[in-house]
Amino acid sequence: MTIEVALVISVVSVVFGVYQTVSNLRRNEKADAKSDASQLTTVIVKLESIGTGIARIENEVTNIKNDVKEDHERLVKVEESAKSAHKRLDTCEKYCKRLVETEEVVR
Repeated sequence: MTIEVALVISVVSVVFGVYQTVSNLRRNEKADAKSDASQLTTVIVKLESIGTGIARIENEVTNIKNDVKEDHERLVKVEESAKSAHKRLDTCEKYCKRLVETEEVVR
């Protein structure tokens, strides 16, 4: 049985082609894995950044709510004080009118 040179070259070429294909697939899988890991890391970093931003916004909203609550309490006190001042002014006005009327009567 004689093996022809062309058949040996064909078999060696096929084996080499299969080996190249397998090694390329492995290399591509590694490159894809690295790329996926890089993209996933980027997404995770961005999500953490968004989470940090949301936490800051929540803190600011809480602070604003507290400020509004304090302002509301101060406003209520000012309104009560203004109401009391108006009552005192009304009393003074009535007293002044009486004084003016009694002075006019005396004159």
